[in-house]
Amino acid sequence: MSSEASGTCRHFVTYSGVKLPLKLMNELDEAGLHNRNTFFRGHFDDQERLIRLEKIVYGELELQHIYSYHANGALRRAEITDADEEVTVLDFDENGQPTAG
Repeated sequence: MSSEASGTCRHFVTYSGVKLPLKLMNELDEAGLHNRNTFFRGHFDDQERLIRLEKIVYGELELQHIYSYHANGALRRAEITDADEEVTVLDFDENGQPTAG
């Protein structure tokens, strides 16, 4: 798993929901970040859309989501890499609904 990403990077305590893209919650400042063993790192594009989510546990990348979007802002693709580096790719139509594949 690569932890390189472009865009604005911010750190969070957790996320909410099960629908993709996940919603990161409880933003951490630099001081709060140093007191945590587990946190989420979010990379955002210039439209403030989440383009990469990383779960960091004891300094190691444990989970990664990479998101891309249709021109209308709906989620187009989610690439999910788990702790075993298994990748799941989910595609969505312009209404944000999963496509067969």
